Amino acid sequence: MAVARFHLVSTLSPSEALAVLTDFGPARARNWPTIDADHLQVHAIGDTWAEVTEGTAAAWERARYEWDAAQGRVTITTHESKVFGPGGGWVFQLTPEGDGTRIDIELTRNPSTFKGKVLAALLPVIAASLRKSYRQPLKAA
Repeated sequence: MAVARFHLVSTLSPSEALAVLTDFGPARARNWPTIDADHLQVHAIGDTWAEVTEGTAAAWERARYEWDAAQGRVTITTHESKVFGPGGGWVFQLTPEGDGTRIDIELTRNPSTFKGKVLAALLPVIAASLRKSYRQPLKAA
């Protein structure tokens, strides 16, 4: 498995950042540059979880989101992906910092194809571009 870690500092409170990460309404595809409306499908949703397929034609995944507001944590587990195998995913840890939130992000990928293995090897470079894509929706510097 390939792992990348990075963090952002957001002007949002932890509860506001959690709300952005777990908003599966129509604004999701507009707010997140790595998601397009044609590749966003909410399969099921509960109070602290959601089953979602999202991404783009080039890279989509079906995943289970689980969140805990008290712990300030969102865990996303990949079930199916165009590029990577099941079992990887994301962890977002939200920690109050000053008037905002430090968001520590861990991305884990389980490559199952040649293309996935190449992308996994490039994960540190890809993580830098993903970090940029999170800045606007999470209002981070």
